Amino acid sequence: MSGLDSIPIVVAGEIEGRLRTENLGPLLRQLEQALEDLLATGDSTVIDLGAMPFSRQDEEDLRAQLGRGEVSATLNAFGPTLIEETAVPGVWLIEHRDADDRRLTLQLEVARIPSILVTPEEDIGDGLAALKAANTPPDGAL
Repeated sequence: MSGLDSIPIVVAGEIEGRLRTENLGPLLRQLEQALEDLLATGDSTVIDLGAMPFSRQDEEDLRAQLGRGEVSATLNAFGPTLIEETAVPGVWLIEHRDADDRRLTLQLEVARIPSILVTPEEDIGDGLAALKAANTPPDGAL
């Protein structure tokens, strides 16, 4: 054991605290381009904030920059998914959490409506079949 092993090390305060990665500026420019693409082609864009260096302070700055919109939704499947419109129309903040309420992903989606809220064709077909079955009288009686 060296002499350094006997020196106690104490970390005070929050390490990440006010750390900024300087990725907010490039991210905002990426959002501008994604909005231009949405207007020009109708193509949506998903940006996974967990796939890049992005601190809690960056997230706070992003939320302050984008603001809050008028629409929010919660989807419950394998844990809650929080969908929040920002004050920038067409930019949505989507947070997926697990059953223990731990964040799995945080994404920005640039779209008219987030893809997670769009009903798949197969589900619509299943719903139609179920509705027809429920409304069919037994034994063909009217």
